[in-house]
This record gives sequence, C-alpha cells and structure tokens, in this order.
Amino acid sequence: MARPTKHSPERGDARTRLLKAARDVIRAKGFAATSVDDLCKTAEVTKGAFFHSFGSKEALGVAAAEFWQETTTEFFAAAPYHEATGALERVLAYVAFRRAIIGGEIAEFSCLVGTMAQEVFATSADIRDACGRSIFGHAATLEADVEAARRERGIDDGWTAASLARHTQAVLHGGFLLAKAGNDSELARESLDHLDRYIRHLFHLTQEEAS
Repeated sequence: MARPTKHSPERGDARTRLLKAARDVIRAKGFAATSVDDLCKTAEVTKGAFFHSFGSKEALGVAAAEFWQETTTEFFAAAPYHEATGALERVLAYVAFRRAIIGGEIAEFSCLVGTMAQEVFATSADIRDACGRSIFGHAATLEADVEAARRERGIDDGWTAASLARHTQAVLHGGFLLAKAGNDSELARESLDHLDRYIRHLFHLTQEEAS
C-alpha cells in the first residue's frame, strides 16, 4: 500500500511526530539505514523523547507498521473507487486509483510496510508480522468486490477472491521494486496497466464491455 507523503511531520505529540517521520524517512532510506538520530532530527524531538515513546528502534518499526495500516485504511476507505456501481467496476477502479496516485519521488508513493518487510523478514519477526497484517489486511478489503464480481459473471476458474486480492498487492509491490531498481516511476504504472488487462481477462470482459 502507498499514499502521498508529507515532506515533514505535522506538529503534534512526540510519538505521532516520530511515526510520521518514520513513514517518510524509512521509505526513502530503508529501515536499517534509518538511524534514531535521523528520526529525531526529522521529527524535531530529543532522543529521550524517542526512547520514552518506543524503547527501541524495533518497537518503532512495529508501531510504524501499525500507524501505516491505520492511516492508509482511512485513506483508502475514502477513495473514489468505492463509488463505482458494479463490483467488477470497483475492482478495476481500485487498480486505476492505485495507478493515479503514483507520482512525485519514488519514496513518496512506495509502501512503508513493503519496504520494511523485504528488509527485515528474516531478522525481526515482530516487524515482519506487523507489516504482514497491514499488507494482508488491505488485500482483504478487496475480497468482497472480487467475490461479488465472480458471482455476477459466473466465474469458476479455480481461483479465489482472496488469491486475486493478494495478487493485486504482489503486482503493486513488484511495481514499486521495479520503479526503485530502474529509478523510473513509469515502471510501476506499467505493472498496473498489465494488472488491469489481467483482471479483464480473468473476468472474460468482451471488447464491447471493456470500452
């Protein structure tokens, strides 16, 4: 998941400011390369405030993943793709929306929990699991529309709504990785264009329906 970033954390309590700093700095530098000093400087708080709020950098990583899940859930709940009339139209509108919010610097549209999960999956089970809850939790929000679209169109091709919902996240995170590797945001958009075509193929949309 990804959402537009803030270049500096809004004013507020130290804990919230540190979480907002983590959201931005870790996406730009990675978890390992982000120091407590980096976070404190960006959040404009003291080290004492950091350790009072979190106790350790790993605890900050877990809290940052949970904060990301909370804020992105609100962001996507208010997104316009929910307004489409039909279930399949909402699924395709979701893909279009994800494409539309790819812009600015790569760190600004990439996913915090995807970035951290790739980096710490073997070294921090707590952060990995918090990232997993965020990623799989977001995927689950798509399942109802995918299943409704399957029923409406009589699709029974041996795949499940949950598996397609997870696949959308695989494509998104893969697109973010390609954009980073190629230093080119268009690579992420290209991946979503293919996802759109793939979903249309899965649901056997005719040329007339697709137009």
